[in-house]
Amino acid sequence: MSALTGFNTILRRDLLIAVRKGPEVLMPLAFLLVVVSLFPLGIGPGPALLERMGGGVIWISALLATVISLDTLFRSDFEDGSLDQLLTSGIPASVIALAKITAYWLVTGLPIVLLSPLLALWMNVPTDTWGILMVSLALGTPVLSLLGAVAAALTLGLKRGGQFLALLVFPLYVPVLITGTGAVMAASDRLPYTPFLGLLLAGLLVSLAVMPLATGAALRISVS
Repeated sequence: MSALTGFNTILRRDLLIAVRKGPEVLMPLAFLLVVVSLFPLGIGPGPALLERMGGGVIWISALLATVISLDTLFRSDFEDGSLDQLLTSGIPASVIALAKITAYWLVTGLPIVLLSPLLALWMNVPTDTWGILMVSLALGTPVLSLLGAVAAALTLGLKRGGQFLALLVFPLYVPVLITGTGAVMAASDRLPYTPFLGLLLAGLLVSLAVMPLATGAALRISVS
């Protein structure tokens, strides 16, 4: 089986499994909505304050929604033996990792990007920055998935892997969070925001080049 065929097969398989799981897959998105909805109740509904902090709140919520679902990225395949079979199928481990990360982002990250205008409306974020918010999330959430996949693969064999997973990924996520929030804040203040988007794009390209290889190696270590 060629690498491309293997990628497409695994991608379709994981998306089909996600569809069959139904409501369980929507939990990160529900968590995102709850966090963003509760925030104005905690700090007050002041439009100026929400406008200033809205982009950061949405980004933090997206980060947390990613973290709570990372442990499921490889866990079910690891426990039922499917991951071991995939790794011995002749498909490169990096291709397996990239396919599963892509499916994971399509199920968790893409809905966050598409839902961000509604969240921005709720947080009173200026309408002229909605596009920048969506672009920053479209560039940043794949980086979160790629970075988190390495940690998820490394903690597969641990009984309480989810707790260690959070500890591993939070330091890695901080630069992405700062850059994504910085793009939205700069756009809101009528300042140049393209440097922030450029950094996110660079981070995405580097992550695409490096993280599938690292994740594939981590998967082989965890399975062996």
